[in-house]
Amino acid sequence: MWLFFLFVAIPLIEIALFIQVGGWLGTLPTIASIIITAAIGTLLVRQQGLSTLKDLQRGPQTQERVTSGLIGGAVILVAGLLLLTPGFFTDAVGFLCLIPQSRQWLGKQVESKMTVVQPAPGQPSWSPSTAMNDDVVEGEWTEADVSASATKPKNGSGWTKRPDT
Repeated sequence: MWLFFLFVAIPLIEIALFIQVGGWLGTLPTIASIIITAAIGTLLVRQQGLSTLKDLQRGPQTQERVTSGLIGGAVILVAGLLLLTPGFFTDAVGFLCLIPQSRQWLGKQVESKMTVVQPAPGQPSWSPSTAMNDDVVEGEWTEADVSASATKPKNGSGWTKRPDT
């Protein structure tokens, strides 16, 4: 229900703000301000996103640092989407998400709702490398007929034709 409220409330807020600001500034300055805020926001998102990525690549010292870095990166991504969305309200929220203190506060809110589960010592954890080395593959199979008549194409398309025939 709250998602429906957001999809209705945000456009209504944006329309009201467009009307108010357009009445104060005029049409062209209003449109120019939207384009300028999108450009400035894009530059800031790129700069802060690259900074966050470099922090993550330096090597995680603790689980909290990885989690906060990932959450911070997600908040920066949301900020970029909000800044590219035309409107004054979404721009304000997007710029608010780019302030490091706001990101930290949002990160703490998200982390308080998360549970990070680590395997007990001695228990194997799942990873792509362990999954790839598993010897058991479950599935169903049937034996194909590979006689000479089965290898010749019936429609002459060449898709089933072997190079040696």
